Amino acid sequence: MKCERNCPKNAIHADNGIPLFCMHCNPDKAPCLNICPEGAIEELGGAIVVNEEDCIGCGMCRDVCPIGAIEIVRGTANKCDLCINEESQQCIDSCPTEALVDDHSKLVSNKQSKFIKELLKLKASNED
Repeated sequence: MKCERNCPKNAIHADNGIPLFCMHCNPDKAPCLNICPEGAIEELGGAIVVNEEDCIGCGMCRDVCPIGAIEIVRGTANKCDLCINEESQQCIDSCPTEALVDDHSKLVSNKQSKFIKELLKLKASNED
């Protein structure tokens, strides 16, 4: 999958063609953030991120993540950080079907556009 290959943190893994990555839970409910004994996982600009300098690689965050989005790599927790240090999110930019969005309104707009396109096709076929 393109999103998997283009992720700069190698934090997306496909399972039966479905990309799995961090959902950036609400900070009050994020299991990884709340279990970290060193406070190395924090909310930053809407993203749940790992401070690699503070992480001790204990794996507790990995163990409590409900979707398995955290790995321990070279003694440090590794997960999607929404490309917080990049100009754009590589997974979104490379998704050929535009299935990944960073704005819910875009998702709704995309679905509406597809629906309208299908209605227009149906109308055209009925006119023939």
